[in-house]
Amino acid sequence: MLGMLNIALIALLETEEGKPSLLAVNPGLIFWTVITFIILLIVLKKVAWKPILGVLEERETFIKDSLDKAEKARLEAEKLLAENREAMARTEEEAQKIIAQGREFAEKLKEQIISDSKLEAKKMLDDATAEIKRKNDEAFESLKDQVAMIAIQAAEKIMKENLDTEKQKHLVDRFIDDLPKN
Repeated sequence: MLGMLNIALIALLETEEGKPSLLAVNPGLIFWTVITFIILLIVLKKVAWKPILGVLEERETFIKDSLDKAEKARLEAEKLLAENREAMARTEEEAQKIIAQGREFAEKLKEQIISDSKLEAKKMLDDATAEIKRKNDEAFESLKDQVAMIAIQAAEKIMKENLDTEKQKHLVDRFIDDLPKN
């Protein structure tokens, strides 16, 4: 078939003198060129056209499927992104709650420590006051004992020196008046 096409082309290009001419018209050559072209179209339609169209349709289907998959992947990615943002927001909210609870706990702990410290200081002050009062009472008792001992010793001396009843009575009364009243 290609051989005929080549012969037709050579005949078209040749003139009477053997020189090729592009403007030379040969009706036989035109007839065979048209026939060859029609046969070529029929052969191409039967042999090559369907496989070429099949490959193109497969390629088109593949591209459509790829685009659909890409769109689904994009939608899934957007969905995951939205879920991640929501999870981040929830996590941030929980973190803020934990921080607030920590501050609240620290404040309560601070108040408890201050309260305990005040109670401990009051207890220590009360204990110190009680100890001072006890020591004061002990000192007063000791002082009373010493005063009584001195009074007895003084009375003894007075009695040894002088057995005058009137003087002794007056001395004892004066001593009793000088004692503190408890």
